[in-house]
Amino acid sequence: MPLNGKKIAVLIESDYYEPEIAYYQHRFAEEGADLHLLSRLWGQPSLTFVGHEYKAPLQCQESFENMSDEQLHSFAAVIVPSGMVADRLRFTDDVTKLSPATELLQRAFANPSILKGIICHGLWLVASVPELVRGRPVVAHNNLFGDVRNMGAIYTDQDVVVDGDLVTGRTGPLCHLFAHTIIDMLSEKQS
Repeated sequence: MPLNGKKIAVLIESDYYEPEIAYYQHRFAEEGADLHLLSRLWGQPSLTFVGHEYKAPLQCQESFENMSDEQLHSFAAVIVPSGMVADRLRFTDDVTKLSPATELLQRAFANPSILKGIICHGLWLVASVPELVRGRPVVAHNNLFGDVRNMGAIYTDQDVVVDGDLVTGRTGPLCHLFAHTIIDMLSEKQS
């Protein structure tokens, strides 16, 4: 299995796109990857999130809050999924500070050995730190075309766009193409 022992983080919140998360759970496991669903647990031992399409429940027991650099750097990839996950995760109590999820993503971007995957509306998590994608080719949901332009990124009309350690995907229903690209890239790093 090409990804045996590799850890992959998927950020999660309510209004996630159920087929996408289910695909990641099965497809990454087929490659031997260790998938971790991470969220802001607000001091709780776990939270149950509800999907967007079918209202399917999904329990999360791992928090990214207060994650050390050592813990973060143990992940081969960090994925921001589609749906409204990024919108919910970018909430901050204090608008002068980054949300914990955005702060985690910013730290992941600082480490080029961590592959960053952002699909569909996931790019919203980057809105308050546009320098992470400024000047880089990306794709996002068509509804985010203006957001991409305002962040200073280069909108690229493809289903999946790779720019070094950043993989972006157009929409949740194309998660299979997005995931295959991530799997291929992580497999190449392994060899």
